Amino acid sequence: MKLPVIAMLSPALLLATEFPAPNSLPVQQGLPDPLVARDGAKITSREQWEKVRKPELRALFEQYMYGRWPSGAGWTGQKLLFENKAALGGAATVREFAVDVGLDSPVQLLVATPNGKSGPVPCFLGLNFYGNHAVLGLDGIALPTGWVRASRDGSGGNRARAEDRGRETDAWNVAMAIQRGYAVATFYQGDLVPDEPKLAESALLKLDPPKASGEGRGDAATATIAAWAWGFSQMLNALEKLPEIDAKRVVTVGHSRNGKTALLAAAFDDRFAMAIPSQAGSGGTGPSRVAAELAKPNDKGRPTAETVAVITKSFPHWFCKNFSAFAEDLDRLPFDQHCLIALCAPRPVLLSNATEDLWANPSGQFEMLRAAAPVYQLVAKDGLGADESPEVGQLLNSRLGYFIRSGKHSMTATDWSAWYDYADRWLR
Repeated sequence: MKLPVIAMLSPALLLATEFPAPNSLPVQQGLPDPLVARDGAKITSREQWEKVRKPELRALFEQYMYGRWPSGAGWTGQKLLFENKAALGGAATVREFAVDVGLDSPVQLLVATPNGKSGPVPCFLGLNFYGNHAVLGLDGIALPTGWVRASRDGSGGNRARAEDRGRETDAWNVAMAIQRGYAVATFYQGDLVPDEPKLAESALLKLDPPKASGEGRGDAATATIAAWAWGFSQMLNALEKLPEIDAKRVVTVGHSRNGKTALLAAAFDDRFAMAIPSQAGSGGTGPSRVAAELAKPNDKGRPTAETVAVITKSFPHWFCKNFSAFAEDLDRLPFDQHCLIALCAPRPVLLSNATEDLWANPSGQFEMLRAAAPVYQLVAKDGLGADESPEVGQLLNSRLGYFIRSGKHSMTATDWSAWYDYADRWLR
């Protein structure tokens, strides 16, 4: 059964149509063409892309990978909790807000803006792993009250601690942002959905409850990455209320699973000006159809690059149940991650990687940019600025951009410097 192509319908309405089960989808060899609709029609204009293929692809990602975009809650207001107008040696104003998104408790949004600027500034909005207090070591920043992941050294259990203040300062490099004239805003993923399967399921019930009492949430129910990405949109609603922030120049940024989220947020919310997912790999910026030589088990019994089979087993709460059905049947997947990148067109997207992080599949990520480029050429008359990935440490700052540095799976000052260089070109 082929999915109908219905012009002008929103993804939510498209989701109301009948979708085949994953094992009933047609087999398709190679990467799906983002410019061919499900009925076989070729997309030849920007208008067709916007009205037909773009909503169709979004609906497919909701149905078969990330789950439904939350619709039963949303931003209703915010309250200032903390303010330091002379932070970072007087260079910045740091504030924390309690943002009401219609759930049982608010999301804490930390915002650092440069002092002495005459007008609103662009902003990097990111999701953090341990709580806002770990990003900047200021005493007034609130500690999360719910579940948090154990610190990197394994200490502290699953509770936030005062001694963890500032532990992620080097990873976030807020001082560099301020020096470069950018604001930084961040929120803790666990304020929306804890990154733990059982706790996640309980939290997701509030965003996407069953339609009837006693029913399960279903195979396309909202999953964790979709909930976090929805959180980006709610935080943008909050940033729009701050005159110091240029809400039309907000960049989504995140590392690893948070990078997957940053790309999805920009793909599903056109208000974001740019996306910079860092080492996002499988389920984000890397292909689901991993190259055979990278998917083959090594002497330790695991592939070189993370696969759908591995990620859906290790992190079942990140994706809707339908996605796991493709683990051993990838030729039926009606999209790949180049289609998610394409949903951002014409806005710039920079994929950032590290040479030793083969698990995130850096080479496969560049192939996703190549496969998304035809959409960018159609929509923006511009796209990927090179046929081959750049040398290590060299920024490819085309509209579809790429950066790879030496090192491991981490977020570093080298990364941020390249990201600000990229933003300088596209946002200034």
